[in-house]
Amino acid sequence: MTRIDPHPTLAAALTLQPELAARAAEMEEVRRLPADLARKMAEAGLFRMVTPAVYGGLECSPHQIVETVEAVAQANASAGWCVMIGATTALNAAYMAPDMAREVYNDPYTITGGVFAPMGKAIVDSDDYILSGRWQWGSGSANCSWLCGGAMVIEDGQMRLLPSGRPDARMMIFPAEEAELIDTWHVMGLKGTGSGDIAVKNLRIPKARSVSLVADKPILDGALYAFPAFGLLSLGVSATAMGNTKGALNALIELGKVKKNQGSGKTLGERATVQAKTAEMLAAYRAARAYLFDEIDQTWDVAQASGDIPVERRAALRLACTHMVRTGAEITQACYDLGGGAALFKSSDLQRRFRDAHAMTQHIVTAPATWELLGRMAYGLETDASMV
Repeated sequence: MTRIDPHPTLAAALTLQPELAARAAEMEEVRRLPADLARKMAEAGLFRMVTPAVYGGLECSPHQIVETVEAVAQANASAGWCVMIGATTALNAAYMAPDMAREVYNDPYTITGGVFAPMGKAIVDSDDYILSGRWQWGSGSANCSWLCGGAMVIEDGQMRLLPSGRPDARMMIFPAEEAELIDTWHVMGLKGTGSGDIAVKNLRIPKARSVSLVADKPILDGALYAFPAFGLLSLGVSATAMGNTKGALNALIELGKVKKNQGSGKTLGERATVQAKTAEMLAAYRAARAYLFDEIDQTWDVAQASGDIPVERRAALRLACTHMVRTGAEITQACYDLGGGAALFKSSDLQRRFRDAHAMTQHIVTAPATWELLGRMAYGLETDASMV
């Protein structure tokens, strides 16, 4: 059989895995991605997978992006999450005015981050917006040179509306040094992501340095930018969950080779019930993974062929993403349960994997409410699919 070498970002992620795993406890202690580790990941190109090639980025395929994030998260879910956020926020470059995009992405080691949720207010002032706001969940912000935040546009004292009647919400991109980072990140899971609050007040933003992933169209023609924007974010979340799930299974198997319950001469892995449950979980993980990649590849084929992704295909992709995240959480919980008392200790990967998996289930793009959204679409009911 001919061996296929991994693509460059996956190869880089695999090379970094030992250090990422070894520093997981450190990241939880400091509650962020250490600056030196962020630099190594930037030098490896992990944050430039979505950045357009015209601006010096790698413009990877969705399959490559997911494989890379998965490999990072297999070693360390918080690091995988930071890669996912840094990479996917670079999608803004495909929508921005070229001179502004070059300003943000000219440095090959630029890391961007931010929050899509429109928690800010942007007042129209000639060719600029005057931005104020505070955003939660600013993952990886401490290592970013540029940040973005969603904001409702206010014009002539009124909230500006889109033709659909929905509020006009835009992403505002600004230098990280002009924002205040507020340490609010005291949480159960994904502790190493540094996802504290971001705040700005009366910050002037050129209109050309703002984008709408709902109302605008990409300026660039690459197939990656025809891919659904919220589908790409969902892929990042599910890729992190997928890698974390594999890490949990690996941790259980390693524990099962040595752990013996009190009064038993058998290791955990020698018990028939544990063997059966482990095989069942491996099958569930592999099935969810294969399902996700199948939907990714089908959607990518459409993006490359026509650049117009129908809503049914976008919904199919989101369904696979949500399934991976929810299945991953169930598997990590089962791994934690099988680990017994040993899984309680901070030295155990199983407790961290369990916490991280259940933190991911809370993200809006793969939260339980997405089942209802996608179920409505399956029945052909009228549905706002603008964020699918």
